[in-house]
Amino acid sequence: MSLVYVFNNYGGPETEALIDRDAPVPGPDEIGLEVRAAGVNPADWKFREGQLGRGFAVPVPMGQEVSGVVTAVGAAVEGFKVGDEVFGVPAPGRGGFAEHTTMRAIEALAKPAGISFTDAATIPVAATAAYDLTHVVDLDAGSSVLILGAGGGVGYMAAQICAVHQFRTVTVASEAKRELLEATGASFVPSGVGVPDAVRELFPEGVDLVIDLVGGQALRDVAGLAVSPDRVVSAPDPDTAAALGGTGRSTDSESMEKITDVIAYELVDPHVTATFPLDRVREALAAVETGHAAGKIVVIP
Repeated sequence: MSLVYVFNNYGGPETEALIDRDAPVPGPDEIGLEVRAAGVNPADWKFREGQLGRGFAVPVPMGQEVSGVVTAVGAAVEGFKVGDEVFGVPAPGRGGFAEHTTMRAIEALAKPAGISFTDAATIPVAATAAYDLTHVVDLDAGSSVLILGAGGGVGYMAAQICAVHQFRTVTVASEAKRELLEATGASFVPSGVGVPDAVRELFPEGVDLVIDLVGGQALRDVAGLAVSPDRVVSAPDPDTAAALGGTGRSTDSESMEKITDVIAYELVDPHVTATFPLDRVREALAAVETGHAAGKIVVIP
């Protein structure tokens, strides 16, 4: 048997549970994985609440990005063998908050020796999202970027990527995240009603890109700061971004490999601030759901 963390009904955290299951057997195009680490993301609790659809029959395994060691290889898989260290996205319905899972081989990458399992588990969802959002348009050094909701794992990595490209960046987050974000070289504006005016003082001519990680009214409040509506991109609220003339996140098939190289060269730090064992996943999810976490939180089975 193998432990996996699930939700038993779409809804709140009271539906979550740690259960036993048979260790998943990889399909022909999949690899089996002994999980060493799994990243925690806002999408995990949004999925539990049904915000991302209700297509899976309960109980639904949770966790959307993992790293680990290959335990089995499907008949059609090439390029991986038992014992390889890899990371990627669990196969649909398998989950990453688990002792064992499977992933489609096409969605797995070999883990560089210089990247820990813990850091590797932040790449498939969070780091890849940060890369995609900061590359939605081609910007030159000196361009201005606003990151709304910059205090979490994606936002902090996005701020670091902007620093690598020598963008002039302003980050918006809770006051508790100021020191963390200013350390990237970015300007800081505390979240709240005064954000648009504070950003205009820094960039009277507007910003070349608005990266939104909050959505809703907070996005509407700052969208007009972009030099043109098509310079607004939102990860959590693509519908509102589109209504304002912007767009949702688009994914480059090579993003995960590209951001992995950046992390391997130590240009970007995933900044894992806390790890939790499998029997404390509820605490890990709560920290992300409340928005109090700075950087990334990772589960270590």
